[in-house]
Amino acid sequence: MSAELTREKESFLLKLARRAIENHFGAGGGLKPGPGDPVMKEKRGAFVTLKMNGELRGCVGYPLPVKPLDETIVEMAVAAASQDYRFAPLTPEELVRVRIEISVLSLPRRVRDAGDVEVGRHGIIVSKGVHRGLLLPQVPLEYSWDRETFLSHGCLKAGLPGDEWKKGARIEVFEARVFSEED
Repeated sequence: MSAELTREKESFLLKLARRAIENHFGAGGGLKPGPGDPVMKEKRGAFVTLKMNGELRGCVGYPLPVKPLDETIVEMAVAAASQDYRFAPLTPEELVRVRIEISVLSLPRRVRDAGDVEVGRHGIIVSKGVHRGLLLPQVPLEYSWDRETFLSHGCLKAGLPGDEWKKGARIEVFEARVFSEED
């Protein structure tokens, strides 16, 4: 990642994500991304994760840098609250109990050997044909997965058989700067 994400900028992004969700519910004030800050204006991949009582409540993001970071966080915060197909949309009453986590991603790079995937350091993107699944680097740590289990779940997330990583599925890795309201 080229521009530096300081603790102050991480805090700003977390507040920005929360305000974006509040605005979605019509309860927030005006949203103003950081004025011309190079970190905020740099295009980066990022995910916004919502957790309630330690459990996943929504997670949506861009794996590739398609928009400036501040715009990505605003858009993905609202999407995590309202468009994650795995969950009913977040309600305004739930918002006070939700904790926000942000993952700012490096560019993915292909690995030829599954042994190059480092649990806890790398997130993965597994793809074959039209199938594609992504898991953030913190996921295997939360579930105490080893490398094979991590790769298998990446395949399953892509809609592929769990052992497809052994049979020619493309594996890409990326790193993430992860921070949350609980830090």
